[in-house]
Amino acid sequence: MAVDETPHHTSTAALLDGFATGDPDEVLRIGDLLKDFGPAAFGMLLFIGVLPAFIPVPGVGGAIGGPMVVLVGVQLLLGMRKVWLPAFLAHRGPHRSTMIRFRQRMAPWLRRLEKLVRPRMAGFLDNRIALSFTGLLLVLLGVLLALPIPFTNYVFGFLLLLFALALLERDGALLLVGWIAGGIAVVVFGFLSGNLVEATSALIAKWF
Repeated sequence: MAVDETPHHTSTAALLDGFATGDPDEVLRIGDLLKDFGPAAFGMLLFIGVLPAFIPVPGVGGAIGGPMVVLVGVQLLLGMRKVWLPAFLAHRGPHRSTMIRFRQRMAPWLRRLEKLVRPRMAGFLDNRIALSFTGLLLVLLGVLLALPIPFTNYVFGFLLLLFALALLERDGALLLVGWIAGGIAVVVFGFLSGNLVEATSALIAKWF
């Protein structure tokens, strides 16, 4: 089942260059950033959600980025065709200065990755079951990112960047790599360590 017949392909490095050009004090509203992206808006929102993971302040990156990653994951899991944003989130976003710092830190790595990344194996990007599985992994990884697990923000951040690049650049092969790496991360940091089980139990106890 196809998600959309007119996919949108965007260079992530070009996106960073555009975001970093202008007044450093300007707030880049998430709702505005997602306009005209079509199904690739999920990759764009995930890309924005991953940025806080690279903030070198313990607890801040996960607390901000984790829920945003979960938001993307839930929508893919449910098979939604368009990104939905709550109003309070659509009118907020990073300062351009944050994008400038992120570009300075990550652009060389992204440009190396983009030499390998290209549109291919599009069936994995358009298939409902494949996208739902991607959504499930993102939900689990978002929960793990939000948990105070020491020294893991960058690990989950780089891993989630793979998913964001795969969705933005329509690279099914990279998505497969993300599935494998994400699955390993969920097993090692989530189930073997007991973090996901503990977090789920605490959430159920809080709700019920």
